[in-house]
Amino acid sequence: VQLQASGGGLVQPGGSLRLSCAASGRTFSRYTTGWFRQGPGSEREFVAAIRGSGGSTRYADSAKGRFTISRDTARNTVSLQMNSLRPEDTGVYHCAADVGVIWSSMNNPQNYDNWGQGTLVTVSS
Repeated sequence: VQLQASGGGLVQPGGSLRLSCAASGRTFSRYTTGWFRQGPGSEREFVAAIRGSGGSTRYADSAKGRFTISRDTARNTVSLQMNSLRPEDTGVYHCAADVGVIWSSMNNPQNYDNWGQGTLVTVSS
C-alpha cells in the first residue's frame, strides 16, 4: 500500500488542522493506520492510530481530548482532526499502515512497514 499525507500548515495556538492519509489499494480498510510526528531534534513519537478491523483507536496522552482519528473506507483515507493545537504539536506528521498490528503495539513505529511522506505542522503565533 502507498500512502500520501496532506493537510499540514501554519496555525496559531488554539487553532485546528485536519490531516489526511490517502492510500492506494482496495484492502486499505484492513490496515491498522497510525500517525506519528517528529519535532525538531526529536525522535519520532506516536500520536494516534486506528485498527483496520473493528476500528478501535488509541491515542498518545498528549493527544487525548484534542485529536480524533477516523477512517473513511469509501475514500480510502484516514484523517486526524487536531483541535486546540499547541506549539509543542509542531513537527512533521507521518502516516503509517500495516496489517496485523494489535492494539498494544499500535504506538510502536517499528510495527509499521508502510510509510507516507510527512506533512509539516507548525503551531506558532
